[in-house]
Amino acid sequence: MENLVLYVLIQLNLAFGVAGLVWPEKFLPLFGVLMFPWPASRRMIRVHGSLAVVAYVLILCKIWIGGL
Repeated sequence: MENLVLYVLIQLNLAFGVAGLVWPEKFLPLFGVLMFPWPASRRMIRVHGSLAVVAYVLILCKIWIGGL
């Protein structure tokens, strides 16, 4: 049960990463607020989505290796 929060956060990371890759225009307002002094761009959102998916894979591999 203590790992449930971690697993939910990992799944949310993957979901938002893939959503950022598929629909970057829907995340423009959110990134416009989060990155206030700098303008948000579709390229930045796609890079963030790619890095979120890579982070998901790395964390998942770490969990699998730690479970062996």
